[in-house]
Amino acid sequence: MSRDFLTFDVDLDNFIDDLNQILEHNQRAIEELLLLEDKSYASFIKPFEMLSLRATEFFTPLSHQNSVNNSDRTQEVYAKALSIITEYSTQVSQNVQIYRAYRQIKADQYNSLDTACKRVLDLGIEEFELSGAHLDQKSKETLAKINLRVSELSNDFSQNLLDATADFEYLITDERDVVGIPASDLEPLKCKDGWKFTLQMPSYIAYMTYGSNSKIRQDLYRAYVTRAPQNALIIDELLALRDEMATLLGFEDYASYSLASKMAKDSKSVLKFLDELLLSAKDKASLELKELQLMSKADLVSSDIAYYSQRLKEQEYEIDESAYRVYFELQSVLNGMFDALHRLFGIRAIELNDVIDEHTRTFEIYLGKNLKARLYLDLEARSSKRGGAWMHNFETNCTDEDGKKLRASAFVVCNFAPSTDTTPSLLRHDDVVTLFHEMGHALHHILSEVDEYSVSGVNGVEWDAVEFPSQFLENFAYEPAILKLFAFNYKSGEVLSDEMIEKLRRAKNFQSASALLRQIEFAMFDMKLHTKENRLTTQELLDQIRKETSLIKPPSYNKFQNGFAHIFAGGYAAGYYSYKYAELLSADAYMAIIEQGIFDTQIGKKYLDIILKKGGSSSMRVLFKELLGRECDSSALLRFDGIV
Repeated sequence: MSRDFLTFDVDLDNFIDDLNQILEHNQRAIEELLLLEDKSYASFIKPFEMLSLRATEFFTPLSHQNSVNNSDRTQEVYAKALSIITEYSTQVSQNVQIYRAYRQIKADQYNSLDTACKRVLDLGIEEFELSGAHLDQKSKETLAKINLRVSELSNDFSQNLLDATADFEYLITDERDVVGIPASDLEPLKCKDGWKFTLQMPSYIAYMTYGSNSKIRQDLYRAYVTRAPQNALIIDELLALRDEMATLLGFEDYASYSLASKMAKDSKSVLKFLDELLLSAKDKASLELKELQLMSKADLVSSDIAYYSQRLKEQEYEIDESAYRVYFELQSVLNGMFDALHRLFGIRAIELNDVIDEHTRTFEIYLGKNLKARLYLDLEARSSKRGGAWMHNFETNCTDEDGKKLRASAFVVCNFAPSTDTTPSLLRHDDVVTLFHEMGHALHHILSEVDEYSVSGVNGVEWDAVEFPSQFLENFAYEPAILKLFAFNYKSGEVLSDEMIEKLRRAKNFQSASALLRQIEFAMFDMKLHTKENRLTTQELLDQIRKETSLIKPPSYNKFQNGFAHIFAGGYAAGYYSYKYAELLSADAYMAIIEQGIFDTQIGKKYLDIILKKGGSSSMRVLFKELLGRECDSSALLRFDGIV
């Protein structure tokens, strides 16, 4: 038997009471489990894992609603709930009796268990140790206070950023200042007195890329890079708390603590990896900048980059991105993407009529004839929605303590240009890549066939490998055979021409070295910020790194760090390098599959069976070697980006 899918219903009025009841039940259940005389994987670990699953499944819909339909009420309830669940999680993860039970079961049964169960035990023990289960009571109490405060600060950081983004408006009344901006971008911004631009991504990117008035670009840029100045104090407190936590747990710094559960060995190896990329990319990036400077009569400044890059791309590759958008109508892209996934992996997506809300679409995902999962899509931008794009796992494929099969579900959230009464949502090609990227995450979670909750899907996957499946899939958004599945002019039905596809592919690595430098800057800043060697202030460190990585010096008012939600409100602290680490895996695997073709390839089938179906049941290093029969080629990323 299998369980029906859960709903996203959230009763804000009773959520806190219901959450407390669930957690109190969990506490009583844990106490009963600890009383068992003969603890085994089946009698102790499995039911304990299910307690975690059910608490997570109850909390996730609130977290989702707070991100996509943010209001004072959702934020109030979410903040209370986050505090409660953080305190509960800390208590459980520091419970020395549970920790000892894991260790005893490993000592008694490890050799008789399958690979997934062994990994559950290994990762569980590691998590207890990283949470301080072995510490004295006073240290545990200190650590609990730190965890609670960190969760509060991270939430505040994110909310400050959301509020600042939502509060900003810039009215343009002169038609001359919007000449060149695609009609599909302008129409949603039309208001009584002109056009109202915001810091929401579709609006901000539209002006920075196409807006010809340099003064307006500077104004928008300044507003964007100075958002949420109050986050500066949050950063200082977060860094101090992270350092204190790492010291309590016996690590020399927070970077060492963060890397203990990742594939990378230590911060020195990460920085060496980044230094090697920097050395390989810097000369080419300098040539890219010289080429870009020729497009402007004045010296380039940071707010010019996107605008003149677009002009250069149009000149060098004869690419007018606005001309492509009529070929990337959202519904057509969705249809073609699902068609491509069917041809690549045998996946079928069937849309359901019942919906969660007016913004969300629901799909059932089949692999062959078997119903595997549900997928929820919320793709268009709106003011109450957190910026960016993400996949959030909801339910997880596994079996419960009674042997009942639980199916997976996930949601993909993006911020594409909204449709209007007269125009459908039209995507940039970058948006198409983003959609494929997030779908790669979703497939990694929902196609898992692992029976153990904590290592099924994206659970248990090392943080510096979790972007591998998403980056792998996004590469297919450039393939002609796949583009022809959905790139139709939404008015005429004309297919995107071979010539336009070839231009798109040639332009894929446009300014790739400059883009790599920017990612290296973020990753170096993050890693060095969390190492004991750093004695600089946050701004001093960023300025120092930019001397090596920024070929155009950002203005002094640029406070990028105050918006760096990945490391101050997300899970990437001392881990932002993971994007490049995982991209190395994705580039190597993608080039291997392309050598065999695209559809119905041996590697494509192995990718489904090894990477997607096995989830986090083994280290990604092991799975990758199983996929290609060798270790990863360290030069693959630079070759893929056309840098060497």
